[in-house]
Amino acid sequence: MNSTSSSNKALPLAASVAKANGWDGATRAIMLAGKHLPVLPEHLRKDDTQVPGCESPVWLARIAYESDSHVRLAQDSQCPDSSESLAAYSPSKIIRGVLAVLLEKANTLTEEERESFDFQRYLKDNKLERHLSQSRSNGIAGVLTRLSTL
Repeated sequence: MNSTSSSNKALPLAASVAKANGWDGATRAIMLAGKHLPVLPEHLRKDDTQVPGCESPVWLARIAYESDSHVRLAQDSQCPDSSESLAAYSPSKIIRGVLAVLLEKANTLTEEERESFDFQRYLKDNKLERHLSQSRSNGIAGVLTRLSTL
């Protein structure tokens, strides 16, 4: 497991949730974080990008921004110099916020680092875990599994 102190350092969205006062403050910080989510374009929200096991639908994929302004799934990209990142979407404001915190971190890591990074610990260290219901936690577990494979 790759969990050095620098790799577990809270990035701005996670830090804002961790510093929030009280339950309402944390919920507000999580929902505000969702406004920073790198959104998966609607045309890429398909069965193969949907995360199984989530009560509220969640789509998560590695996408490529190509020079012709097209956004494609990274594995479908025809452009060797495309810029890649992770993007997601959920209609749930809370889940979008958690996804934003996770992707803020995941997009700073290499593929190899993502495979071994303890995202569950990152959520716990930044006090997000305690704001998730059991059903949301189960769905986020599916997201974490998918993150390590992208």
